[in-house]
Amino acid sequence: MSRIHQLWQGEMSLSEAFWTWALMGGLLVNVATSIVFMTLISFDLPVIALLVGYGISLPYNVVATVGVWRAAGRYDGPALHADLARGGTLGLMAILSLT
Repeated sequence: MSRIHQLWQGEMSLSEAFWTWALMGGLLVNVATSIVFMTLISFDLPVIALLVGYGISLPYNVVATVGVWRAAGRYDGPALHADLARGGTLGLMAILSLT
């Protein structure tokens, strides 16, 4: 749980926050919850499908986005890298959350 806390606080490197948690973790969590969502829908369990599909992916997406945003604020490298990480994460999480 401490890694999630570090992510939330922006206390990890921007590259780890973006590549590991936002990009790879975001894709993994959202694909997995989408598969479970579709399976539950096929069993005619729409309420449980919504709870699982969005109850797991949306909080993860928020934590990853906030973590990248805060890590970008502490980033000592080129400002363009921080801005691209922020924009890319915001766009990716918006797309993953809405689909």
